[in-house]
Amino acid sequence: MNTQQEAYAEVFLVDKPLEWTSFDVVKKIRNALKIKKVGHAGTLDPLATGLLIVCAGKMTKQIETFMGKEKEYTGTFVLGKTTESYDLEKPIIEVADPSHLSLEDIQKAAEQLRGDILQVPPMHSAVKVDGKRVYETARAGKSLKLDPRPVQVREFEITRYEGNEVDFRISCSKGTYIRSLARDLGEILQVGAYLKSLCRTRIGEFGLSEAHALPELIETLKSRRTHENL
Repeated sequence: MNTQQEAYAEVFLVDKPLEWTSFDVVKKIRNALKIKKVGHAGTLDPLATGLLIVCAGKMTKQIETFMGKEKEYTGTFVLGKTTESYDLEKPIIEVADPSHLSLEDIQKAAEQLRGDILQVPPMHSAVKVDGKRVYETARAGKSLKLDPRPVQVREFEITRYEGNEVDFRISCSKGTYIRSLARDLGEILQVGAYLKSLCRTRIGEFGLSEAHALPELIETLKSRRTHENL
């Protein structure tokens, strides 16, 4: 590695495309930069979009700092149904008719999930138990008892309720699973719920409006590397 590469440090704000894994984005940027030290600061599920912070070179030392920042999300829950993964990764299961619920009912349920709470992560998640990702256990058809973990949900705003769909805006701490909030909201309302769509709009002071579309970013990096021979 040359001296220029050793001194290199950069942070990229990326708008992660739907169905891409966070590692897919890292790999794409790593290949464009032609350096190994590239990593992301907080996973976004493949079915989620929005802000992903990617650190390269010496800035990889700051990944934990970025990961610790508050996150903001917007998205949509569907009431009356659920899935094994609490999102659209698994088949939809009918639970109960939610048509009797009012906006006030949903807002009151959301209030119970605000503040410092204990949350059980989804079985289909990257949480590790005994050194193994629990989604690997879930995909093998086995189940584990996951312990609840302390998280903070500073804001849980219901922005739309129409039919069986609930739009939301949530500000929360590191380690909070929005899919688990969908499950818990559905359990409080006794009708079930799952996460239909999710977008991460903020990480700390960094907003999605500052993020680059991935194809344009990759083209910029390739062009720059050609000129700078990084």
